[in-house]
Amino acid sequence: MFITSAFAQAEGAAPAGGMGATDLLLQFAPILLLVVIFWLLIFRPQQKRMKAHQAMLSAIARGDTIVTTGGIVGKVTKAVDGEDLEVEIAQGTRVKIARSGVTDVRSKSTPVNDNKA
Repeated sequence: MFITSAFAQAEGAAPAGGMGATDLLLQFAPILLLVVIFWLLIFRPQQKRMKAHQAMLSAIARGDTIVTTGGIVGKVTKAVDGEDLEVEIAQGTRVKIARSGVTDVRSKSTPVNDNKA
């Protein structure tokens, strides 16, 4: 007799207190979509650039012309498997730099054979 139409409609509805799995999935779908977009557009290309840079640093050999992070251009005179490189930046001026301080390898040299018989 004193039942409102809103109360009468709510009685036939789903029980309150729980969300369905589809409702929860629909709420998190935009967030998941953003995570996928960030992964594809930002993180994957950055990882590829890092791998390429590491490969370039490990392939530095004697005779290569390099550019340091400070902008100094020089020729590698001594390159061992460790971290340090000896670079000639001017005639008779050699400096020792860390391999991680190399930004770019401008020109690769041809292999030099020091073991001439």
